[in-house]
Amino acid sequence: MSCDTLEMREKAARLCRDYLHGVWKHITSKDIVLKRISGGMSNYLYHVSLPVSMPPRASEPAQVLLRLYGQIHGEHALEGLITESVIFTLLSERRLGPKLHGIFPGGRLEEYIPARALKTKELSDPRLSPLIAEKMALIHKMNVPISKEPRWLWDTINRWLQNMETDMSELQGGDIENKKCIDKLSSYNLREEAQWLRKFLCQVQSPVVFCHNDMQEGNILLHCDNMTDQQALNDPRLVIIDFEYCSYNYRGFDIANHFLEWTYDYTYERHPFYSVEYSRYPSKEQQLLFIRSYLRTYRRDKQSSQGSADEENMLLKEIKAFTLASHFFWGLWSAVNARLSQIPFGYWDYATDRLESYFYLKNKLLHNPTPSGDLRVKRKITDLEG
Repeated sequence: MSCDTLEMREKAARLCRDYLHGVWKHITSKDIVLKRISGGMSNYLYHVSLPVSMPPRASEPAQVLLRLYGQIHGEHALEGLITESVIFTLLSERRLGPKLHGIFPGGRLEEYIPARALKTKELSDPRLSPLIAEKMALIHKMNVPISKEPRWLWDTINRWLQNMETDMSELQGGDIENKKCIDKLSSYNLREEAQWLRKFLCQVQSPVVFCHNDMQEGNILLHCDNMTDQQALNDPRLVIIDFEYCSYNYRGFDIANHFLEWTYDYTYERHPFYSVEYSRYPSKEQQLLFIRSYLRTYRRDKQSSQGSADEENMLLKEIKAFTLASHFFWGLWSAVNARLSQIPFGYWDYATDRLESYFYLKNKLLHNPTPSGDLRVKRKITDLEG
């Protein structure tokens, strides 16, 4: 898959000739400028551009992103890939994501956006947070031709629990390096916990909408073409990417999950390759800034575009409850990926942190059920105020 091999260059040139127009119809493997981009766990990403000597003639792009899928294991993975392709196409048509230039067996050609991912600390920027809320609301308003039942969250949790139970039984006593984390995770009755969580959240009555489910800083791009960082931030244009986890889900999960991402930074250069600052969790005022922008956009076509105080309080209540689901969900995700992923990341540490936060927060919620908009953490484990 190296961009230095003739085979890869031939493949990239052929795909661009087949699916793009204009100058691209005449390029060869010797013409294109090909560069490998760091991708996710299951995709290979390449930046493909026209040479300076062959500029675009009309509306064809000068550069594109070539995405090649990795190995697909099992029927569930194939179904997920098909669903993600449909979602990407719809978001592209609505200009909520990158433009789709072509889709083929094994990958797709996408718009290359001269942009950078947001930094964790920028999620709280008052210029950016309302725009993120708008993007989320527009995604939530979409009507996507997939199952409208909110089964994704529970089906995924159950599948990961099954995988995790198998992994734990094989690992106990064998993985000395991560023994402390593995022993801690093994001490929880997570299957019983999942049943409790489902019953608890069903009482919250959060509306089911089409959700992104992973709106963290790495999946939010800031346009910065020929601009300084300050110029880009003064007139920000955002694009949402990575629709792997999109599904119909509870709106409270999407917003709660986003707020928790204010506290996690995945750019830490040493093990465990992430850091946590719970003091960055949005205050009630910051949550309301986000919520009011979200409700304005979501209700734009209705008689009243302004959310009422009752609606704001309802959302604050949903966020508080679904913070539990976010911790539980990504805790399981990390434990499962600890054995599957080759990416250097402290998966066992992250799984332990998220599940410890879940149990600490659950204890606080049960002993202090009064709705509050502020989930700001005062210590290492997620704490609640009010």
